[in-house]
Amino acid sequence: MKTHLAADPLTPDLSRLLNALGLIAIGVVLLFGFYDQFVGGELPCPLCILERAGFVGVGVGLALNLKFGPRPSHYALAMLSAIAGDVVAVRQTLLHIVPGTGTFGAAFLGLHFYTWAALLFVVIVGGCALLLLFDRQFAPAPRVYRLGGLALLAFGLIALLALGNGVSTVLECGNGLCPDDPVSYLLIEGEPPAPAPAP
Repeated sequence: MKTHLAADPLTPDLSRLLNALGLIAIGVVLLFGFYDQFVGGELPCPLCILERAGFVGVGVGLALNLKFGPRPSHYALAMLSAIAGDVVAVRQTLLHIVPGTGTFGAAFLGLHFYTWAALLFVVIVGGCALLLLFDRQFAPAPRVYRLGGLALLAFGLIALLALGNGVSTVLECGNGLCPDDPVSYLLIEGEPPAPAPAP
Protein backbone atom coordinates (compact mmCIF):
# COMPACT_ATOMS: atom_id res chain seq x y z
CA MET A 1 0.00 0.00 0.00
CA LYS A 2 1.39 3.39 -1.00
CA THR A 3 1.49 6.05 1.63
CA HIS A 4 0.57 9.65 0.91
CA LEU A 5 4.17 10.66 1.63
CA ALA A 6 5.54 8.11 -0.85
CA ALA A 7 3.16 9.28 -3.56
CA ASP A 8 3.74 12.97 -2.87
CA PRO A 9 7.23 13.75 -1.53
CA LEU A 10 6.13 17.32 -0.87
CA THR A 11 2.98 17.13 1.23
CA PRO A 12 0.58 20.10 1.34
CA ASP A 13 1.66 20.94 4.89
CA LEU A 14 5.36 20.79 4.02
CA SER A 15 4.75 22.89 0.90
CA ARG A 16 2.95 25.56 2.93
CA LEU A 17 5.72 25.51 5.56
CA LEU A 18 8.45 25.94 2.91
CA ASN A 19 6.54 28.79 1.25
CA ALA A 20 6.02 30.49 4.64
CA LEU A 21 9.71 30.11 5.52
CA GLY A 22 10.67 31.48 2.09
CA LEU A 23 8.35 34.43 2.60
CA ILE A 24 9.89 35.14 6.00
CA ALA A 25 13.38 34.94 4.45
CA ILE A 26 12.33 37.55 1.87
CA GLY A 27 11.01 39.66 4.74
CA VAL A 28 14.36 39.39 6.54
CA VAL A 29 16.18 40.58 3.39
CA LEU A 30 13.85 43.59 3.10
CA LEU A 31 14.12 44.32 6.83
CA PHE A 32 17.91 44.30 6.53
CA GLY A 33 17.62 46.81 3.69
CA PHE A 34 15.42 49.04 5.86
CA TYR A 35 17.87 48.69 8.76
CA ASP A 36 20.73 49.84 6.54
CA GLN A 37 18.56 52.69 5.22
CA PHE A 38 17.31 54.05 8.53
CA VAL A 39 20.02 53.03 11.01
CA GLY A 40 23.02 52.99 8.66
CA GLY A 41 21.86 56.15 6.90
CA GLU A 42 22.38 54.76 3.38
CA LEU A 43 19.48 55.66 1.11
CA PRO A 44 18.82 53.09 -1.64
CA CYS A 45 19.87 54.04 -5.16
CA PRO A 46 17.44 53.59 -8.10
CA LEU A 47 18.86 50.14 -8.88
CA CYS A 48 18.58 49.18 -5.19
CA ILE A 49 14.90 50.19 -5.26
CA LEU A 50 14.35 47.95 -8.30
CA GLU A 51 16.10 45.06 -6.51
CA ARG A 52 13.77 45.56 -3.54
CA ALA A 53 10.82 45.49 -5.95
CA GLY A 54 12.12 42.15 -7.23
CA PHE A 55 12.14 40.76 -3.69
CA VAL A 56 8.61 42.08 -3.13
CA GLY A 57 7.49 40.36 -6.36
CA VAL A 58 8.99 37.08 -5.13
CA GLY A 59 7.14 37.61 -1.85
CA VAL A 60 3.85 38.13 -3.68
CA GLY A 61 4.27 34.81 -5.52
CA LEU A 62 4.99 32.95 -2.29
CA ALA A 63 2.15 34.72 -0.49
CA LEU A 64 -0.25 33.63 -3.24
CA ASN A 65 0.88 30.04 -2.62
CA LEU A 66 0.05 30.44 1.06
CA LYS A 67 -3.38 31.93 0.45
CA PHE A 68 -4.61 29.94 -2.57
CA GLY A 69 -2.40 26.88 -2.50
CA PRO A 70 0.66 26.22 -4.64
CA ARG A 71 0.14 26.89 -8.34
CA PRO A 72 2.61 26.93 -11.22
CA SER A 73 1.53 30.52 -11.98
CA HIS A 74 2.47 31.61 -8.44
CA TYR A 75 5.90 30.01 -8.71
CA ALA A 76 6.27 31.59 -12.17
CA LEU A 77 5.57 35.05 -10.70
CA ALA A 78 8.20 34.48 -8.00
CA MET A 79 10.73 33.20 -10.53
CA LEU A 80 10.14 35.99 -13.05
CA SER A 81 10.47 38.58 -10.26
CA ALA A 82 13.71 36.96 -9.13
CA ILE A 83 15.07 36.90 -12.69
CA ALA A 84 14.19 40.59 -13.19
CA GLY A 85 15.76 41.45 -9.83
CA ASP A 86 18.85 39.45 -10.70
CA VAL A 87 19.28 41.30 -14.01
CA VAL A 88 19.24 44.60 -12.08
CA ALA A 89 21.59 43.30 -9.37
CA VAL A 90 24.07 41.91 -11.90
CA ARG A 91 23.94 45.22 -13.81
CA GLN A 92 24.75 47.10 -10.60
CA THR A 93 27.55 44.67 -9.76
CA LEU A 94 29.06 45.15 -13.21
CA LEU A 95 28.92 48.95 -12.79
CA HIS A 96 31.18 48.69 -9.74
CA ILE A 97 33.34 45.68 -10.59
CA VAL A 98 36.15 47.59 -12.29
CA PRO A 99 38.82 48.51 -9.73
CA GLY A 100 38.91 52.22 -8.98
CA THR A 101 35.34 52.92 -10.12
CA GLY A 102 34.00 53.04 -6.58
CA THR A 103 31.12 51.17 -5.01
CA PHE A 104 27.70 52.01 -3.63
CA GLY A 105 27.05 51.41 0.04
CA ALA A 106 28.91 49.45 2.66
CA ALA A 107 30.01 45.83 2.30
CA PHE A 108 28.47 43.02 4.36
CA LEU A 109 30.65 39.94 4.94
CA GLY A 110 32.94 41.12 2.14
CA LEU A 111 30.25 41.65 -0.51
CA HIS A 112 28.07 44.66 -1.28
CA PHE A 113 24.30 44.38 -1.00
CA TYR A 114 23.80 44.31 -4.77
CA THR A 115 26.15 41.33 -5.04
CA TRP A 116 24.27 39.55 -2.25
CA ALA A 117 21.01 40.35 -4.05
CA ALA A 118 22.32 38.78 -7.27
CA LEU A 119 23.24 35.59 -5.41
CA LEU A 120 19.96 35.45 -3.47
CA PHE A 121 17.89 35.84 -6.63
CA VAL A 122 19.69 32.82 -8.15
CA VAL A 123 18.94 30.82 -4.98
CA ILE A 124 15.28 31.86 -5.19
CA VAL A 125 14.95 30.70 -8.80
CA GLY A 126 16.55 27.37 -7.88
CA GLY A 127 14.34 26.95 -4.82
CA CYS A 128 11.16 27.69 -6.76
CA ALA A 129 12.23 25.28 -9.49
CA LEU A 130 12.73 22.52 -6.89
CA LEU A 131 9.34 23.22 -5.35
CA LEU A 132 7.76 23.03 -8.80
CA LEU A 133 9.56 19.77 -9.49
CA PHE A 134 8.41 18.03 -6.31
CA ASP A 135 5.06 19.71 -5.62
CA ARG A 136 2.53 17.29 -7.09
CA GLN A 137 -0.51 18.64 -5.30
CA PHE A 138 -1.60 21.27 -7.81
CA ALA A 139 -5.38 21.03 -7.59
CA PRO A 140 -7.48 21.61 -10.72
CA ALA A 141 -9.63 24.13 -8.85
CA PRO A 142 -8.15 26.92 -6.74
CA ARG A 143 -8.57 26.60 -3.01
CA VAL A 144 -8.56 29.45 -0.52
CA TYR A 145 -6.72 28.72 2.71
CA ARG A 146 -7.36 30.37 6.03
CA LEU A 147 -4.13 32.00 7.09
CA GLY A 148 -2.94 31.30 10.60
CA GLY A 149 0.26 30.94 12.58
CA LEU A 150 3.47 31.15 10.59
CA ALA A 151 1.64 31.68 7.28
CA LEU A 152 -0.23 34.69 8.68
CA LEU A 153 2.98 36.13 10.15
CA ALA A 154 4.82 35.72 6.83
CA PHE A 155 1.89 37.15 4.85
CA GLY A 156 1.58 40.17 7.16
CA LEU A 157 5.34 40.79 7.18
CA ILE A 158 5.64 40.89 3.40
CA ALA A 159 2.54 43.10 3.05
CA LEU A 160 3.93 45.57 5.59
CA LEU A 161 7.38 45.59 3.97
CA ALA A 162 5.93 46.06 0.48
CA LEU A 163 3.95 49.06 1.73
CA GLY A 164 7.01 50.40 3.57
CA ASN A 165 9.16 50.13 0.44
CA GLY A 166 6.56 52.01 -1.57
CA VAL A 167 6.30 54.82 0.98
CA SER A 168 10.08 55.00 1.37
CA THR A 169 10.55 55.26 -2.40
CA VAL A 170 8.01 58.07 -2.72
CA LEU A 171 9.65 59.96 0.17
CA GLU A 172 13.11 59.50 -1.31
CA CYS A 173 12.30 60.28 -4.94
CA GLY A 174 9.47 62.78 -4.58
CA ASN A 175 7.45 63.17 -7.75
CA GLY A 176 10.39 62.82 -10.13
CA LEU A 177 13.21 60.48 -10.97
CA CYS A 178 15.22 59.03 -8.10
CA PRO A 179 18.69 60.58 -7.78
CA ASP A 180 21.64 58.39 -8.77
CA ASP A 181 23.39 59.00 -5.46
CA PRO A 182 20.62 59.85 -2.96
CA VAL A 183 21.54 61.87 0.14
CA SER A 184 18.13 62.99 1.43
CA TYR A 185 14.41 62.37 1.21
CA LEU A 186 13.36 64.78 -1.55
CA LEU A 187 9.68 64.82 -0.59
CA ILE A 188 10.52 65.82 2.99
CA GLU A 189 13.64 67.98 2.61
CA GLY A 190 13.23 69.25 -0.96
CA GLU A 191 15.88 69.45 -3.66
CA PRO A 192 19.44 69.86 -2.37
CA PRO A 193 21.09 73.11 -3.40
CA ALA A 194 23.05 72.99 -6.64
CA PRO A 195 26.85 73.13 -6.21
CA ALA A 196 28.43 76.51 -6.83
CA PRO A 197 30.10 76.84 -10.26
CA ALA A 198 33.87 76.62 -10.32
CA PRO A 199 35.64 79.97 -10.77
